[in-house]
Amino acid sequence: MPSDERLAVELLARTDYGRVATSMRALPFLAFARHVVHDGRVLLRLPRNCGYHRACAGGVVAYGADNLGSARPGAGLWSVQVVGECSAYEPTAAELDRFGPAPRLVDGEPYEPVYLIVEPQFGTVHSTDGALESRFAHMP
Repeated sequence: MPSDERLAVELLARTDYGRVATSMRALPFLAFARHVVHDGRVLLRLPRNCGYHRACAGGVVAYGADNLGSARPGAGLWSVQVVGECSAYEPTAAELDRFGPAPRLVDGEPYEPVYLIVEPQFGTVHSTDGALESRFAHMP
């Protein structure tokens, strides 16, 4: 795995939520997702009622996370993204535990999870003002 891709996956492993991007009916969209990283692959949990999983599975998606909403004023910013093939996935019991509790409702409807897996083909990492060095200084 190239170093940028490896770093992007390692940084995703240190976050819980991100956004998946692909297209539906030739229009781009972003959807929030809970994720865990396992063996260099990104496992996603999305709400079934939105239907986004149908556009993602069987195609190529981008998945990313950042600190844009949580950085304190004056703090550095970071953003990571992986791009790869996405498919439906049946997580193991241990992987389900890692996802933690699911929300009760999404858009006023009971939450029913659907799981996908992204096999990263490449990754990008961007940061400002030493954000990665301070936020992830503990990374090996």
